[in-house]
Amino acid sequence: MVITHNEAERLGTCLASLTWADEIVVVDAESTDRTVEVAREFTDRIMVRPWPGFAAQKNFAADQARHEWILSVDADEEVSAELRAEIVGVLAGDPAAAGYALPRRNIFWGRWIRHGGLYPDWQVRLFRRGRGRFVERAVHESVEVAGEVRRLGSPLIHRSYDSVAQFLERANRYSSLAAEELARGGARAGPVLLVLRPLARFAAMYLLRGGFLDGTPGFLLAGLYAYYVFIRSAKVWEATRG
Repeated sequence: MVITHNEAERLGTCLASLTWADEIVVVDAESTDRTVEVAREFTDRIMVRPWPGFAAQKNFAADQARHEWILSVDADEEVSAELRAEIVGVLAGDPAAAGYALPRRNIFWGRWIRHGGLYPDWQVRLFRRGRGRFVERAVHESVEVAGEVRRLGSPLIHRSYDSVAQFLERANRYSSLAAEELARGGARAGPVLLVLRPLARFAAMYLLRGGFLDGTPGFLLAGLYAYYVFIRSAKVWEATRG
């Protein structure tokens, strides 16, 4: 299953990596580009509905599935040939597990980033129908599975960002959603935290988790993620200063 909104440029690669599946379910949030036309090249199981939020949209998509196992893939991701073979092999054995976490390989500027905490970036994406639900959060939704969760070894490819501008655009949007959720939960952000949190994120990614081993991209990503933490905290301060 895949949820979409204006993903015409990337969707074809994603869906082409899923043609081996018993069915492909696409739920589109009223795209204004050719997303739906691209999806029709791969499946007729397409639903178009207003955007209710990440988790709600994915749970709706999961509810449309007609088979025992559900694989959730984002439009900027693709299933590697190795992962496809591993999934087919595991499911053929009628596994006892209720879900599987996949090691996500994050690609920035066309390069696999191996350090900084960005690999293996475990994501629960394969689960039995009726046993997994996406948790309702503003951003970075995740799957909760009722039952045992095991790990697969082959990568899910995630083509994250092609440019700094793309990162900044998403950072602005996602930080607003995250800040709203944090503020509702009682979070606060003063001058000390506005300084310490970004510094801690940079140090964790670049030094503690070996981001320096990825060269200049590793340094840039540590800085960009620190910037994300800063603007998220700034937006929490702005929302709660009264």
